[in-house]
Amino acid sequence: MVKTKGIAHFSIPVTDTKRSKEWYTRHLGMKMLADAGNMVFLDSGGDCIILVKVDKPISTSHVVDMHHSFLVDHDEYEAAIKDLKANGVEVLYSEDRQGGVVNGPRTYFNDPDGNTLEIIDLTSYSGAPR
Repeated sequence: MVKTKGIAHFSIPVTDTKRSKEWYTRHLGMKMLADAGNMVFLDSGGDCIILVKVDKPISTSHVVDMHHSFLVDHDEYEAAIKDLKANGVEVLYSEDRQGGVVNGPRTYFNDPDGNTLEIIDLTSYSGAPR
């Protein structure tokens, strides 16, 4: 059996890597690592995010809970929501989910290609090492 240790990276499909690179660095504070033209490598707190060029958006609108979630420090969570709104990012909804596997206040919104994203003030994760 393969036993994974974590996530090396995950990829997000985008139609315009330049526009998306600017959006993810501006609105989510990701750090630029490399731009290979059809793939842009970003750092999000030590995790690699790859923006991958696609010809047309990949629709996941039929899947209610399909999204990518990013951690935000507790002390910065409310300010992050205000910043998104102030910069024209439409917040879809916010909720505070407790008692499950991944817990904490969270807010959902879309990137320019319609990929649903989430920021979360993680209060607990049942898979965390004890």
